[in-house]
Amino acid sequence: MSQATGLRLDAPTILVTMLLAGPVLAGLAGTALPAFGFLPVLGYEQFSLAPFQQLIETPGLATSALLSLTTGLTASLISLAIVLGFTAGWSGTKTFQRLTRFLSPLLSVPHAAAAIGLAFLIAPSGFLVRLVSPWATGWSRPPDLLILNDPYGVAMTVGLVAKEVPFLFLMTLAALNRPRTQDFFKAGAGLGYGRMATFFKIVLPQIYPMIRLPMLAVVAYSTSVVDVATILGPTTPPPLAPRLVSWMNDPDLAKRLMASAGALLQLAVTVSALVIYLCLEKLASALAHRQYQSGSRFRQESFSRLGSLLPMLLIIIVMVLSLCLLAIWSAAKSWWFPAVLPQAWSLSRMIEAIQMGSGSLVATLLLALVSALLATALTLWLLEARTHRNLAVTNRLKSYIFLPLLVPQIAFLFGLQMLFLVFGMSGTFLAVLVSHLIFVFPYAFLALSDPWGQLDPRYARAARSIGVSRAKVFWKIQLPLLLRPVLVTLAVAAAVSVGQYLPTLMIGAGRIVTITTESVALASGGSRQFAALYALLQLVVPLIGFLLAALVPSLVHRNRAAMRLEK
Repeated sequence: MSQATGLRLDAPTILVTMLLAGPVLAGLAGTALPAFGFLPVLGYEQFSLAPFQQLIETPGLATSALLSLTTGLTASLISLAIVLGFTAGWSGTKTFQRLTRFLSPLLSVPHAAAAIGLAFLIAPSGFLVRLVSPWATGWSRPPDLLILNDPYGVAMTVGLVAKEVPFLFLMTLAALNRPRTQDFFKAGAGLGYGRMATFFKIVLPQIYPMIRLPMLAVVAYSTSVVDVATILGPTTPPPLAPRLVSWMNDPDLAKRLMASAGALLQLAVTVSALVIYLCLEKLASALAHRQYQSGSRFRQESFSRLGSLLPMLLIIIVMVLSLCLLAIWSAAKSWWFPAVLPQAWSLSRMIEAIQMGSGSLVATLLLALVSALLATALTLWLLEARTHRNLAVTNRLKSYIFLPLLVPQIAFLFGLQMLFLVFGMSGTFLAVLVSHLIFVFPYAFLALSDPWGQLDPRYARAARSIGVSRAKVFWKIQLPLLLRPVLVTLAVAAAVSVGQYLPTLMIGAGRIVTITTESVALASGGSRQFAALYALLQLVVPLIGFLLAALVPSLVHRNRAAMRLEK
């Protein structure tokens, strides 16, 4: 009987392992075999190194790989520096609390939407140039400046930083909310350390292990991103990941072998970036250890605090302006350079685009809703089952959960696409849903595991002591107490699903189209109004989700002051 019970309680752990590690490993295998010339579907039944030879002979390959490595690693390091500097200088202040309210919603903005808005802001004919033209610059026409798609990937790096800073900040904020963290600040102040010195010398060593895995996920994503690279990245040549997608979609099916070999190269690039980051981490730790022994208090920190605030303010301003430009362009009928605002407004194109894109909008909503519900339910099941058995979430289980975020999407989605083709599932809603769920679940777990861990276990023990069943404890006690975190998790999961570009593009095989795939295609060449509107539509689902997460607890707990949103 105990064995049966144990097997039943282990079901969520087994399911999580199969859902996350299974497709990643199977996808890597499905990518590796064609990379070595074995793809029986296309008549290649013998192993060969020809795909690698063809890949090596491709012009600009080294430049593409170097671009992916440098832009991704640079964006990740800058994002981490901005977050840690701002947290060190302003944690616990009113400024910190106010900016947190701005940064939290920015997490829900999909990467593609943010990249399109940023392109409208910094392009040669963008809003910033319009503000100073022609009165300050003399430009009556857009200047011939290579700002977007610059060969060094500066615009792409800026776009990645603008999106990764909110994510890393919220992960850091969650780590700061752990018990006794504020005691470390008090201890540092009592020893005479300045605010920033206290954070870097005392607090950061305590919380860094909790943000290390999200940071590694940021490095992995930034070095293999496709949508942001397509919109903002270089084109002569482009970074490695967008080139792989174009090879995979090439009419010449033989190029899929070379694309698979390139996917393994992308995996090597990402692994190299992770190794470099870990080496830099060791170096920083050694330098910090020497600083710890110096005994310096660093009490004069006014300029340092100001310097840590300005980048965060700049990111918020840039993101807000970018989103406002999406709204302006979607309603603009004519907006000729150098006018700061449109000369004419019209909602006709907006209505036309919504009608034309109704199918992709419905597909986006269904995928976001179903994947968010499944990911949140599976997270709750996993956490409740392990809590019931007094088992912590082990590092091994965490490695399975975060594996899809640490492996480049493009490295295993090629193989996963082949597997779905073999089983006749390519281009189906179920296949795309599974591919979304692979990436949605880790974020749902990140959002919900900490609130679950802070849930007071005495409520459940008291209920069980008077004979209340385990199911009733969950539905009547635990779930109502976690109503707000659960709704936030649903909103975060839906936002992640909406932003999934590459899984939809590859697994959907052109049959499942979402507003994200449409917006990236339009941003690459097409009407600015349509591109802005589709990018704006990407914000609808996350916005609705976060509004419900804010309003529903306030209504449900309106008679319970301790559980209101204002707490």
